[in-house]
Amino acid sequence: MLGLGTIAKKVFGTPNDRKVKSVRPLVEKINALEPEYEKFSDEEIKKKTEELANRVQQGESLDSVLVEAFANCREGAKRALGLRAFDVQLMGGIFLHQGNISEMKTGEGKTLVATFPAYLNALSGKGVHIVTVNDYLAKRDAEWMGKVYSQLGMTTGVVYPFQDAEEKRTAYKADITYATNNELGFDYLRDNMRATVEEMMQRGHNFAIVDEVDSILIDEARTPLIISGPSQDRSELYITLDKFIPELTEEHYKLDEKQRNATFSEAGNDFLEQRLSAAGLLPEGQTLYDPESTTIVHHVNQALRAHKMFKKDQHYIVRNGEVVLIDEFTGRMMPGRRLSDGLHQAIEAKEGVSIQPENVTLASVTFQNYFRLYDKLAGMTGTAATEAEEFADIYGLGVVEVPTNKPIARKDDHDQVYRTQREKYEAIIKRIRKANEKGQPVLVGTTSIEKSELLSEMLKKEGIKHNVLNARQHEQEAMIVAEAGKLGAVTIATNMAGRGTDIKLGGNVEFKVMEAIAADPEAHPDEVRARIEEAHKADEDAVKEAGGLFVLATERHESRRIDNQLRGRSGRQGDPGRSSFYLSLEDDLMRIFGSEKLDAVLSKLGMGEGEAIIHPWVNKSLERAQAKVEGRNFDMRKQILKFDDVMNDQRKVIFGQRLEIMQADDIEEIAQDMRHQVIDDLVDEYLPPKSYAEQWNSEGLYATIMEKLTLDLPVIDWAKEDGVDQDEMRERLYKASDDLMAEKTAAFGPDTMRQIEKQFLLQTIDTKWREHLITLEHLRSVVGFRGYAQRDPLNEYKSEAFALFENLLDGLREDVTQKLAHVRPMSEEEQRALLAQMEQQRTTGKAPEASEERESAASQPAPGFDEADPSTWGNPGRNDPCPCGSGNKFKHCHGRLA
Repeated sequence: MLGLGTIAKKVFGTPNDRKVKSVRPLVEKINALEPEYEKFSDEEIKKKTEELANRVQQGESLDSVLVEAFANCREGAKRALGLRAFDVQLMGGIFLHQGNISEMKTGEGKTLVATFPAYLNALSGKGVHIVTVNDYLAKRDAEWMGKVYSQLGMTTGVVYPFQDAEEKRTAYKADITYATNNELGFDYLRDNMRATVEEMMQRGHNFAIVDEVDSILIDEARTPLIISGPSQDRSELYITLDKFIPELTEEHYKLDEKQRNATFSEAGNDFLEQRLSAAGLLPEGQTLYDPESTTIVHHVNQALRAHKMFKKDQHYIVRNGEVVLIDEFTGRMMPGRRLSDGLHQAIEAKEGVSIQPENVTLASVTFQNYFRLYDKLAGMTGTAATEAEEFADIYGLGVVEVPTNKPIARKDDHDQVYRTQREKYEAIIKRIRKANEKGQPVLVGTTSIEKSELLSEMLKKEGIKHNVLNARQHEQEAMIVAEAGKLGAVTIATNMAGRGTDIKLGGNVEFKVMEAIAADPEAHPDEVRARIEEAHKADEDAVKEAGGLFVLATERHESRRIDNQLRGRSGRQGDPGRSSFYLSLEDDLMRIFGSEKLDAVLSKLGMGEGEAIIHPWVNKSLERAQAKVEGRNFDMRKQILKFDDVMNDQRKVIFGQRLEIMQADDIEEIAQDMRHQVIDDLVDEYLPPKSYAEQWNSEGLYATIMEKLTLDLPVIDWAKEDGVDQDEMRERLYKASDDLMAEKTAAFGPDTMRQIEKQFLLQTIDTKWREHLITLEHLRSVVGFRGYAQRDPLNEYKSEAFALFENLLDGLREDVTQKLAHVRPMSEEEQRALLAQMEQQRTTGKAPEASEERESAASQPAPGFDEADPSTWGNPGRNDPCPCGSGNKFKHCHGRLA
């Protein structure tokens, strides 16, 4: 009997069917324009692009020009590549333009599909990014599809690592830019560390089409992108904290050896607070539970772990004054590998060796939050339906299954389950031999490089010729995958291999033509192609006769999607094919999910050596197990994202502020607002609201105004005057500080002063943000323990991160105000000393025979020069010698920092 849902689907169709049906009228309209556009000259195709772009930029919607744009793009592709897009490819393009994921099977031509929405959305003039999984595919697709865009009168760029800055900037200015997800993310972070708008690479985030969207937005989204750099030297802190640990008794801490973790008890926290306060590391009145204590708590915890959880000559050795880790599985040393988050430094302090600086995060972003910056996002893959919930929940993307151009003729066998891995591998070798003897190409899927090498050894013993795919060389990988459909080919591939290149039955014509022309450069390309195409047809027919590509998987993955990717390599464009999964009860997935029950069933069935169980129920139970694992992984990623969202909101504020400051010609008003806010805070602190004049701390206010604003004002006398309240005091301080800055502006010149303000503000934002990132990292590592106190770690993290961000903004205002108050032009005497020094450098040069006195004089910094305080550098021109005494031009020395 049919269920109600099944009956409803038969009557109304599935939601997916309805989506596909809804775009058919658009496809028909595009097809109706084909005869008209075929008559266009090449020049008229480009003119059509200009006309459409003008209409869009004058306010017409992209949807209203979709039919004309797609018709023009199809004609451009036909002329540039000789490829005419099928109706289903146009459908896939429409779904991408609508901000969906188009799930299209392998071999349906996704690379060409992307050109349609990319062309349409580039008409706005805001640029389109097409995201690929590796640099090889980015370059290949940009070159290949660039011919189509060129035919249409548009520009194409490609972005890759270690690219020349000007070339990269030009690539981002192109109408369509191809790049990997990593490079896009890193460029975004780098752009938000630049000093001027002109240095920035990206020009906003308009529309991105992500190829292999499941791989990029789910598999690779587990780890964030991080730009790191060396931190300040904290050796003293590690050494000081290390001295406290031997004083601890067993009541002060708890050990969890399973998790290799150590935590302080209540008594331990009290003891630490006393010792840290005595050492001056914990300010008076501050406890270890305060948000400001997060960093110190983190380092004390690491010192405890270093002493109690890491044993010398078991977890590490000390060699040549260096702590070298030992691999717990192999027992081998791991030189160059270091523990993160200050743990390695804590062990170095414990062993009394030289402490190497930590690497600190300068900027970081998750792929989830990077791709959510785009106004519109779309994606393509052969397998997305199993993760539809995650795409919808995190990225707001719908998944639409696009019908295949020709019906799928592949046969998918039921899983075969063996009792042991040995039996399974023996059965796999027999099956490969059987297929190989009749010339059927076999693609063997494994879950790891180790297992692919094991299978390779077994095939060598059997004398079966084969290729092993490893992911190290993308170009070679594409070549092997392209040839995997040849008669009698056997190819072993890990799940990461072979994406983005079709396996064509009989081999790949394009690769064969390239090889033939490379072997005989004198031959005419057209004749070579004609000869190869004729021979290829016979090869293709022979492979089809043998049953098409046979995909043999040696294990099921945790994700059904990866199994489906492998299966989908066979049966492209209606080709025949077969897929089969060989499993054993010793496989990881089977072991974790109820292999004991299955083993009992197999025993009752009285299965002999080498026999397999083959039943649809096995498939169903495995898919349920995989769905559970996928759900658990999704929940973990969602939890990580919730924490990152807190930082992401703050990141957007900081990066937005930086951009505003860089774009502003004059930030005098921002500097004044900050100065006035600092004065407000100081008045509230020393002359509290609703208090009497006798209760005011006017001496404290005088000293702080002197220190922070360099103003020597009769604040104490003002406080004694009748009728002077907090507001009057504020106004007088505002005026005095504004007058001081006006004097500085007159002394430096308005343009120079505006530049100084901008540079100080940007430098301070960057410094404060880096410190804030470190604090947030430490907070996140310790906040989990709040769960033991029945408090939600995420809520705790949110509230403390917010408080820390407010502290950051307060500190930012104070630092910028103080630096601007202290900056001053160089006196005549300082300028004379600097000129004398420059003259001395000019006459002596850097000749080795210069006397010691001259060398020392030539390297003397200008009077009052302080490396850490730009306000002491005076105001040298960009091409003047640097006041530090290096002899280099200012712009090549400290001017790079200013």
